[in-house]
Amino acid sequence: MTTTLLASCLRVLGLAVLLVASAGATPRPPNIVFILTDDMDVELLQHLPRLQSLMVQQGMSFNQHFVSLSACCPSRSATLRGQFAHNTGMYANKGANGGFDKFFGDGLEQQTLATSLQAAGYVTALMGKYLNGYPSRHPGNRYIPPGWSEWAVPNHGSPARQYNYALNVNGQTVRYDALPSDYLVDVLTRRATRFIRQTTAERPDAPFFLYVSPLTPHFPSVPPRRYRNLFPEARAPRPPSFNEADVSDKPGWLARRDLLPRAQVNLIDALYRKRLRSMMAVEDMVEQVMQTLKDLAIDGRTYVFFTSDNGYHLGQHRLPAGKGTEFDEDLRVPLLVTGPGVRAGSQVTQLTANVDYAATMAELAGIAPLPFNDGRSLVPLLKRQPTGPWRDALLLEHAAERGAPRQTRPWLEPLDPGDIPAPAPMVEWRSPYIGLRLADNRTYIEYESGEREYYDMNTDPHQLTNGYARLPAAEKARLSAWARRLAAAAGQTLRDAEVAPPISP
Repeated sequence: MTTTLLASCLRVLGLAVLLVASAGATPRPPNIVFILTDDMDVELLQHLPRLQSLMVQQGMSFNQHFVSLSACCPSRSATLRGQFAHNTGMYANKGANGGFDKFFGDGLEQQTLATSLQAAGYVTALMGKYLNGYPSRHPGNRYIPPGWSEWAVPNHGSPARQYNYALNVNGQTVRYDALPSDYLVDVLTRRATRFIRQTTAERPDAPFFLYVSPLTPHFPSVPPRRYRNLFPEARAPRPPSFNEADVSDKPGWLARRDLLPRAQVNLIDALYRKRLRSMMAVEDMVEQVMQTLKDLAIDGRTYVFFTSDNGYHLGQHRLPAGKGTEFDEDLRVPLLVTGPGVRAGSQVTQLTANVDYAATMAELAGIAPLPFNDGRSLVPLLKRQPTGPWRDALLLEHAAERGAPRQTRPWLEPLDPGDIPAPAPMVEWRSPYIGLRLADNRTYIEYESGEREYYDMNTDPHQLTNGYARLPAAEKARLSAWARRLAAAAGQTLRDAEVAPPISP
């Protein structure tokens, strides 16, 4: 037998052995990319054609996707833990009932989606915003929480303003200035694509979990210089709820608000233009991440999630820019997903929420969900499989910031205009509430103050008319009992209660 023929036979034999071994091997878990924007409302999506082309047309859109509490830190806590606020204790962005200090101090970092995925063999990375109030003096500016293989998170300066900040990069502080190349979203994009390339080259047998969290379009919504002149004539949307003519049927914190003056409306329009411009850089990020996956031929085994930590209102119901309310503008967020088995251009109408991310990614990775998980896996929806009984009601909850923060630390994130404490008698707008977002497109809210709200968005899509007074007594009792049952439940008990409303008396 000639040398050439022998070599050819050996190659064929080797391929046969490889195919046999592969047939009995456990399929490799997929890569997961999770892109979480900051304060992006659903309306902005229609102005992002590249994002629509890359993810809406090529993936799945979740059309009834909500956060259970419209505030950054509680939402990000729900993402990492798969729990509602009453089970994490994370209700605010700072203070004794929220922020990084509480999350760290209560030991919640010891069991998160990241720790589970890392333990399962994933190379994990977080790039961008972590939790409001990070870092604090203890554990310090170079602290890296458990579960992360790579870490690039702002720890100094003004990252929300996109320039003149520093990142904690794997335990070392790296400073950035005001050059065009220092724009934070662009820096995160470069780091994210580099992580994908390096991990694929150096750890080809290990799946990765990449969590990228740009501080965009969060106020002050600074765009990169290349986009700062776009949308010169854009105005904030003017739905019927914009500067609502009559709010007398709303709870007291809102009913006492005056109409927004022309100067305030002009500021809202100016901010809207900045939000649009800043989101162009996020489109660049998504485009470059998707292109990197394609260039490396790993797009077919990578799921990409795109969403926001909460929505945002801009003038609706006489409210200046901000979030934190019970209205759909603040609670509804985009969720777009591409990946293996996800049908291009498909849509989901089931009621889904940010508490579902952890269970979804655990199932994709082939591991058990966190033992305290409240959410539901979205995998059957992604793969168009039967789901069984699905959520009929999503718990809504909100509580004001309480007490002083546990640590004194720099504040790296400017407040939204609507987050700045208002003078009396307006401070009660943060009065705690619980409520329901129902799968049949209704909202019910009950405040600790005793006030109530009810909106049927089938006939009142802009939530103009508080219909609580006209509800039958039996329905009032049923909705209240349902909300209270969910607010006291956890885990499987909570999931069961989402599909088992109380029987009306």
